[in-house]
Amino acid sequence: MLVNFLLLFFTALIAGSLAYFIPSWQERYFKLILVFAGSYLFAITVLHILPELFVGTEDATKMGLYILLGFLLQQVLELFSSGVEHGHIHHHGHHHGIESGVWTLMIGLFLHAFLEGTLLSHDGMLVAHDHGAHEGHHHHHHGSNNLMFGIMLHKGPEAFALVAVLMSALKKRWVFVLLVIFALASPLGMMLSSALFDQELIGRGALNVFYGMVAGGFLHISTTIFFESSPDHKFHLNKVFISILAFALAISFEFLS
Repeated sequence: MLVNFLLLFFTALIAGSLAYFIPSWQERYFKLILVFAGSYLFAITVLHILPELFVGTEDATKMGLYILLGFLLQQVLELFSSGVEHGHIHHHGHHHGIESGVWTLMIGLFLHAFLEGTLLSHDGMLVAHDHGAHEGHHHHHHGSNNLMFGIMLHKGPEAFALVAVLMSALKKRWVFVLLVIFALASPLGMMLSSALFDQELIGRGALNVFYGMVAGGFLHISTTIFFESSPDHKFHLNKVFISILAFALAISFEFLS
């Protein structure tokens, strides 16, 4: 778990720090990175998270409800974050009330990242309860690595977009402080949910609610990236190729590793 903590933290920290040193970054290249990350996130949600959620629950209808609630919750969080979690870079500018705008942005983004981290508690506890325990654990060991990689791919552009937005509103030292806070969100979600489960303060049912809601959030974010990458609804061969490449990589890691 310490390795996952460090990977999550430094992925966000390093990716966010790049925005300091690449002031003239090309938006079209950033969008292609977003398409790859969004495609990969969508693939692991469909291939890994959703199947294990439905196999590991006694009430598939309730799990579907949690996923739907997570989808809707992500829409609410984006009222605070303005879509930074799917790479939407906007500039606040220096104006009256910017402090409240920054804090609502950070609250929305922190909550999203915190919930995201719960998926990795106990190296992921999405394994079905009773049936196929040994085989399921073996499959999940590889699948959890795939899930970790997908979350890291998501966190990189997210952190970069956050810093790019904050740089237009705050001094660099404060931007770095907020970047560190954001980088800690997912690791803290992972550690806290794991600790609460160990202390029997929450059960597997509560964790499954979190997992379902995070899966719904992933569906919202990844599909939004697809729609925003082609606002003119035209066919873009390079974006289709990037998506196919991401799908192929996710499939390979899920089934062949």
